[in-house]
Amino acid sequence: MHIICIGSWQTCYYNYSASPKLLPFHNKVTLDSKPRKLESKDCTFLTFAATNSCSKEQEKKRGHYNSGNKNYSDQEKHKLFQDFYSSFEIQEPQFEEGEEEIGSVIDWDIPSIMWWTDFKAALGQRINLEGITCSVGILSKYRHLVMPHVCVPDIRYIDWAELKNSGFKGVVFDKDNTITVPYSLSLWEPLASSIEQCKLSFGDDIAVFSNSAGLHEYDPDGRKARTLEDAIGIKVIRHGGKKPGGNAEEIEKNFGCESSKLIMVGDRPFTDIVFGNRHGLFTILTEPLSHTEEPLIVRQVRLLEVAIVRRWSEKGLKPITHGLLTDPMKCVSGIPLGSRF
Repeated sequence: MHIICIGSWQTCYYNYSASPKLLPFHNKVTLDSKPRKLESKDCTFLTFAATNSCSKEQEKKRGHYNSGNKNYSDQEKHKLFQDFYSSFEIQEPQFEEGEEEIGSVIDWDIPSIMWWTDFKAALGQRINLEGITCSVGILSKYRHLVMPHVCVPDIRYIDWAELKNSGFKGVVFDKDNTITVPYSLSLWEPLASSIEQCKLSFGDDIAVFSNSAGLHEYDPDGRKARTLEDAIGIKVIRHGGKKPGGNAEEIEKNFGCESSKLIMVGDRPFTDIVFGNRHGLFTILTEPLSHTEEPLIVRQVRLLEVAIVRRWSEKGLKPITHGLLTDPMKCVSGIPLGSRF
């Protein structure tokens, strides 16, 4: 092992090619132990100070260089560089059977990559570009897509047995502020009894479809999805499209039926409800579970969404009629919040 540092003692002079290929400023580095062809033209000088790393012959040449300030010929420079390069012990990499033997790629900064993924997820939940783009079309000519079939304070006001008896095959939940507080990976405890009633009615035909856990962009390794599944006992659908954009292929594949036979439950009119209505699901809008954990920009956008929906409702705009349940209020138990729209 040679320890090389910058200093002012026992200095050896070597030339090196100034090619930018020798400067690895990337997170991924390819290691290759095969000999490299060294070029001696277009060279500059790099000063190293190393303890016990200069041979006697090199020390002589160093003294000769310092005393006479002599310019070495290209051949001498090339020989010095080869001596320096060969002084390092390069171990041959060990490969398992079937692995590629020409270099290996090493990821040096896995924690940074995980941090960046989490940061993008948090940022994506605050600024939904897909939602903004979709909102343009809604505000212009697709206003009916933002109107939910039913509005309730939370899922405890939903009669799951009535929905099952009406012919629905399964339930799709949003995550944040619908069944968990924002950024939490555990069920909001007061909803536990309602979730159990939902499971009694629909069995395993319940799933979470979220813009955080399970979304390939923000949960690429499925870590959040698995944690949530373990905590609440409900499958989290892995998907690539961000609500309200994307399609319902992953949902239909999970349930094995058309999306028109499913129920979408969420807290965002321009995200969950628009996505559900676009694909023919029966849509239920809930109040957010917590404002304290929610970012300011999300709260502001939510207030704007609710104000727009309320305004359109006052003007007589109605939700799309669903074939399985023509009277949506049948699935509501207790006092609903639907009167606010």
